[in-house]
Amino acid sequence: MVRISDVTLKQKTAETLSFREKTELARILDRLQADVIELGMMKKPKADSLYIKTVCAIVRDAAVCVSASPDRESVDQVWNALKNAEHPRIQITAPVSLVQMEYLFHKKPEAIAAAVCDAVAYAKTLTDDVEFCAEDATRSEPEFLYQIIDAAVKAGASCVTVCDTAGNSLPEECADFVKEIKANVPAVSLGMQCGNDIALADACSIAAAMAGCEEIKAAIYAEECASLKNIASVIRKKGGGHDLSCNIRMVELKRLSDQASRMFTASRSKTSPFENGVRDSEPDRFFTSGDDIAAIVSESRRLGYDLSEEDQVKVYEEFKKISGKKDQVSEKEIDAIIASAAMQVPSTYTIENFNISSSNVFSSSAHIRLRKNGEVVESVALGDGPVDASFLAIEQIVGRHYELDDFQIRSVTEGREAMGETIVRLRSTGKVYSGRGLSTDIIGSSISAYISALNKIVYEEESE
Repeated sequence: MVRISDVTLKQKTAETLSFREKTELARILDRLQADVIELGMMKKPKADSLYIKTVCAIVRDAAVCVSASPDRESVDQVWNALKNAEHPRIQITAPVSLVQMEYLFHKKPEAIAAAVCDAVAYAKTLTDDVEFCAEDATRSEPEFLYQIIDAAVKAGASCVTVCDTAGNSLPEECADFVKEIKANVPAVSLGMQCGNDIALADACSIAAAMAGCEEIKAAIYAEECASLKNIASVIRKKGGGHDLSCNIRMVELKRLSDQASRMFTASRSKTSPFENGVRDSEPDRFFTSGDDIAAIVSESRRLGYDLSEEDQVKVYEEFKKISGKKDQVSEKEIDAIIASAAMQVPSTYTIENFNISSSNVFSSSAHIRLRKNGEVVESVALGDGPVDASFLAIEQIVGRHYELDDFQIRSVTEGREAMGETIVRLRSTGKVYSGRGLSTDIIGSSISAYISALNKIVYEEESE
């Protein structure tokens, strides 16, 4: 059985995805039965920590893997974000070629080996699944490579991955490389990541698996590595004759692979606050008066909120009022409760007035005038629609772009003068802030909801 570790979310192209798209991709990979989902290094601790915790909350079967530098501080930072995963994996990453050790990391081989062993041993006290990832392994000195792999295994590494970072190996060279490691370090459970500089990553990965490699790193949307779709397809069609198999759900592979690819290839407006990513629809979740505060807090976390204890109580009390009047409360209603009950703050921005123009011939325009701490500030923007233009005008006033995590509109009364409710969810440094607007004018309610969420962000940023 060959384990498949997906590295899509570690690639540079993943940086173009929104928070929601990244978590949706993790959900797709879990449904596809990838053995491991890798999230890469923590570059922005606060935002990345919330992102990792959100992924951990939605992934049930796959191991969630986060990379750490070979030092205890980095391991602690990773573990604090990763510890609630069903199957957490800490990956200790370090270079093993002379050029990278000395010229990029400015460390001697002995210092790298000692740091790796210490970090692996420490990570092992936190979780049973610890991986050592040896970068640029194909260009390392063989004797040193065998020594550091053996030392990492003895320190507690459950898997060691060797990387062809340069990506210029031939399939037979990869097979021989794996066989030599296995011959010199028999105890190792070996993984392989092949670069794709000469377009042979798929072939090299299969050759490595046939030579005895137990884990292959690939991507459902491959940028510079092996393709998960191609690797799984080869194993399905030719694996029987070579004693190779994997857990990937082949029946759903094409559909889920196409869905993931659309996230990266969908056209995006560079100015619009709206995200154009592809999402997989899921049935709504419902709650009843029998659900306790833990269930509602868990749902709020699944929606992306990080509520204080005080706000948790406020949200639950409001939920109890509503659930006492109806049989079921939907997840969208939970969202609305959070928007109206949680983190109520003073208004830094208030709406002075707005003028919206829209037609089926010209771009929509919005002239928004706000008041900030008594001072009038205003801006004009064009957009793909009246709401799009309004949000862009507000962004110009504020001077910041926030990821629009969700946008919901619904009618709360009936008739020609029906009241429209809008919920806007903005994401800043990984955290979700929601606002609620209510008006007979749906554009007005949308602007009010955006300003409500914006005020929460500004208040928290100024309080830090």
